[in-house]
Amino acid sequence: MLFHVKMVVKLPPDLPAETAQRLIADEKAMAQRLQQEGVWRHLWRIAGQYANFSVFDVESPAQLNELLFQLPLFRFMEIEVDALCRHPSSIHEDER
Repeated sequence: MLFHVKMVVKLPPDLPAETAQRLIADEKAMAQRLQQEGVWRHLWRIAGQYANFSVFDVESPAQLNELLFQLPLFRFMEIEVDALCRHPSSIHEDER
């Protein structure tokens, strides 16, 4: 199943810089691993924001939920999720 996910990161101003840097590095490593595995299909920065639009390819909403909860920055994120399905006017056979 494909899901469009918007993630907005809101780090608290009083978060120690060292903690923030560690969390950001851990988040990057996890995002890159999931991209290499084909789970995190697309990742785009939203210009001018500490936010992204992503497309995940997972087996179920439950799997996506588990994955999002594991993100190192999860507790500092506002997340919106939309399930995606093939559009009948699409010229592509497979959207993956």
